[in-house]
Amino acid sequence: MKKANLEKPPAIAAIRYAIVPKDLAGHLFEVTLELDLPAADGQVFALPAWIPGSYMIREFSRNIVRIRAESDGKPVALVKLDKHTWRAAPVDGALTVQYEVYAWDLSVRAAHLDQNHGFFNGTSVFLRVLGQEQMAHQVDIGPPPDAFGTTWRVATALAELGAKRYGFGTYIAAGYDELIDHPVEMGDFALATFKAHGVAHDIVISGRVPNLDMARLQADLKAMCETQIAFFEPKSKRAPMQRYVFLTLAVGDGYGGLEHRASTALICARADLPTATTPKKLEAGDGYLKFLGLCSHEYFHTWNVKRIKPAAFAPYDLQAETYTPLLWLFEGFTSYYDDLLLVRSGLLDEAVYLKLQAKTIGSVLRGSGRTKQSVADSSFDAWGKYYRQDENAPNAIVSYYTKGSLVALMFDLTIRAKTDGARSLDDVMLALWQRFGRDFYASSARGVTEAEVEALFDEVSGLRLTPLFERYVRGTDDLPLAKLYAPFAIKLTDERRKTKPSLDASFGRDGGDYKLTQVHEGGSAHVAGLSAGDVLVALDRLRVAGNPANLDALLGRYRVGDSVKVHAFRRDELMTFKVILQGERVPAITLEVLESDKKPKTRLTRPSA
Repeated sequence: MKKANLEKPPAIAAIRYAIVPKDLAGHLFEVTLELDLPAADGQVFALPAWIPGSYMIREFSRNIVRIRAESDGKPVALVKLDKHTWRAAPVDGALTVQYEVYAWDLSVRAAHLDQNHGFFNGTSVFLRVLGQEQMAHQVDIGPPPDAFGTTWRVATALAELGAKRYGFGTYIAAGYDELIDHPVEMGDFALATFKAHGVAHDIVISGRVPNLDMARLQADLKAMCETQIAFFEPKSKRAPMQRYVFLTLAVGDGYGGLEHRASTALICARADLPTATTPKKLEAGDGYLKFLGLCSHEYFHTWNVKRIKPAAFAPYDLQAETYTPLLWLFEGFTSYYDDLLLVRSGLLDEAVYLKLQAKTIGSVLRGSGRTKQSVADSSFDAWGKYYRQDENAPNAIVSYYTKGSLVALMFDLTIRAKTDGARSLDDVMLALWQRFGRDFYASSARGVTEAEVEALFDEVSGLRLTPLFERYVRGTDDLPLAKLYAPFAIKLTDERRKTKPSLDASFGRDGGDYKLTQVHEGGSAHVAGLSAGDVLVALDRLRVAGNPANLDALLGRYRVGDSVKVHAFRRDELMTFKVILQGERVPAITLEVLESDKKPKTRLTRPSA
């Protein structure tokens, strides 16, 4: 076995890894693990089956190409116990395990390696030494071969041991949980640093972005970060981390993020990053606003889910699905505050904020799944439903992100109105932080239960909010948002065009074909018998070309209630459907600020009194 280039460990480091981007074209990382004191009856190793923050079994072990072990230069037998667990035969002395990991997942969840960059989450590359997770874990990150090693740098929030900041070398984590909570980016990336309330924050941009306005990005993220730090620590302005890193991969078309305790991994479209021509005043559809919202969301997770955790996640069971009915609080409330705190940061004006809120309301009302699944059930079923959506998802499930954000809005409006602005949802979040989050890694390591959440809402607000939990968290009632907005002089209107004929289905291009991707329950297409996957051919014997404008033009010749004949292919069979056209059912929500002599009890976007 090839000997790893591992530095002499300090006395505290009992578990040592070396990871090297071995084959850029073959997308292979080579990992070597050295263990001084393996279990006497044979050491067991396991690779996590999922990554915290993404609630789906990923089975990262499928990417291990080959694995072998040795002790004192002699081979050691490895027995595979299940798809992600191995047991090494007993040995006298130290044990070394070496393996290769195929890294070709261009996402924030796993690992990716090519000639442009390398990225990995610890859950996808570092075997867990069962029984020794609390020991210090040392990682030597090696450079790629050939010329790439002279230009590439390393970006991670891991604490440096032998390495210099942004350099290859040795890093240290206090335990396995900390090790896997610090993703690593390597490559020839753009880099800038700013301080938010005294804490260094790095912006790392991998991927080509011509004319990137890094100065604006620094200024805007600084405003956002300082607002969030002050939100949770209004007196001390103390951040919960010593340093933070925004790891960003810019691609042609992409979007996503995953939170970590002192960093976030992001993917965005390069067109969403700011240049000198990016408007100073952002509108609802601007790509840069979308990127800032993503950064705000993942940064808010630094407090809400990375430190304030559901009890089921303290600690994580990394080998099996871990259920909680509280994701509406951890993801939904984060989705509520991501844009709200951009307003308070001065990066988003209130008119645009209300447009974004109206869009969220419309998206929730669009699907009938909201009448069948509560946000508590959606949270619990995330593993099997939300993360495994199919064409029937709008008819079967509700998003704990979007409806969860509206639940947060409901609680915020209710508390503000009934306390005359003296209290708000801010006070609930602050209490959650003080009791369950602030000391999580320092001492408590205890998550919050559903009962504790509900009791805390009542205690902090001084109200009895159980009926709201029953109807809107554990129940499936539509939120009475129009009524809740009224005390704040905001009028909610649904301006959907009910006289416009519609098939009430979603479509997508498949080559030159125009294919139904989703058929909404109770709509014209559903009632007529059309299904997702059907390829639309003709409407009343007129060809439907592969674009929405053509279909809209054809439908525009009819009225609601008219009968039309639709020809469509299902698989390779031509079928005919009689469709009775219904009116447009897509919600068109607007939020209007009313002129009123009566001053609202408090502005919706401001902190409580």
